[in-house]
Amino acid sequence: METSYILVTGATGLIGAHVVDNLFRKGHRVRIAARSAEKADAFLANRQQYKDRLDVFFIQDLTDPNAFDRAVQDVTGVIHVASPLKYDVHDNEQALIIPAIQGVKSILNASQKSPSIKRIVLTSSFGAVLDMARPDNAPWTATPSDWNPITYDEAASPTASAQDAYRGSKTFAEREAWAFMSDQKPHFDLVTLCPSMVFGPLADSPNSPCDLNESNKNLWKIVAGSAGGELPPCKFNFWIDVRDLAEVHVRALFEQDAGGKRYIPVSPEPFTYEMVSRIVQGEMPELQGRVLEGEQEIKGHLTVDRSMMERDFPGLVYTPFRKTVVDFVGQVKGFV
Repeated sequence: METSYILVTGATGLIGAHVVDNLFRKGHRVRIAARSAEKADAFLANRQQYKDRLDVFFIQDLTDPNAFDRAVQDVTGVIHVASPLKYDVHDNEQALIIPAIQGVKSILNASQKSPSIKRIVLTSSFGAVLDMARPDNAPWTATPSDWNPITYDEAASPTASAQDAYRGSKTFAEREAWAFMSDQKPHFDLVTLCPSMVFGPLADSPNSPCDLNESNKNLWKIVAGSAGGELPPCKFNFWIDVRDLAEVHVRALFEQDAGGKRYIPVSPEPFTYEMVSRIVQGEMPELQGRVLEGEQEIKGHLTVDRSMMERDFPGLVYTPFRKTVVDFVGQVKGFV
């Protein structure tokens, strides 16, 4: 694999940081797009060994149509991870939906002006695949051709949950990307990834539970639980270790056969939060008596068609769920 110069947006977040480190291990140069000087400085301080292959471009506003115009100059590929994911918001449309859509528009329009770019990898979400209105007991195999049927008005409604608004934001942003490719026929191609729950250790040790992504916060709730608490609901059993997802992002950027495709990267191993509880209690007896307990079933009528992932990413090794949990809890158990 020849050395490339890659722009990574959302690089200081859970997925983005692992993507950057994966690129470094493979010898590539990286430019990160960041919105906070404080986060960028901490990110750089933890990667001094790569300082000669790392530079930073600051983005003030994802909704700025020209936000990425200079950031994409001279790079050969883009991994666009950045997208707002917060559930404690007061205006779903302004906080989640518009920034996600405009961020995708900005990165695509900027890339069209940069002839050096060969491919864009876009982090979408299983939320852009999942139809939440599907009956709980209806058999279903999710495929890359499935789309969340949520409408803009439904997602932007003041009565919509932040989770539904987020799923809508990822659906609309990804559809915007594919419409751009169809209408504009740019010189680069596109790959989109629709992961489900993303668990695993942070690339840089967290300072507090506030630093955790939404999926890992569910694991944290189990670890920091108290008597009488209930396990988080487990609507489906699909997940992926963040380190495996980073590997998929990087391979998607360079695998020739991946161009123009949409993937659902999930582990072949199912999970439940009951499994998390049992793993933590077995591996870390010092947390017994605090860890939340409960029973949850693996929903065998819900599956994901992984055939295209297996064909286009041969030899991909997935982290066992036990290791994912142990590695993550090892980072955060000191906060208990």
